Amino acid sequence: MPEQQLKTLLRQLNETLDNTEHLDPATREMVIELDKDIDRLLDKEDDWWDYDGIKERATALEAKFRSEHPVASRFIREAMDILAKVGI
Repeated sequence: MPEQQLKTLLRQLNETLDNTEHLDPATREMVIELDKDIDRLLDKEDDWWDYDGIKERATALEAKFRSEHPVASRFIREAMDILAKVGI
């Protein structure tokens, strides 16, 4: 269940950002990297576990979006909450 919630949140985040006019390339790249990190984390075949890196990237994005993109910030916070609930 948390996996599906995370995938849904990431999809919603990307859709929201796709409709955002003022998103600099560096921030967009941060979102892409976080998306890839979470996909790898959810891939049961992959032994990659960079929990601290994922938390750091998510926290940085949430802070960056807080004032300019509150909806995107909410998606990041929800994803962080889900990851915390499953011990990440």
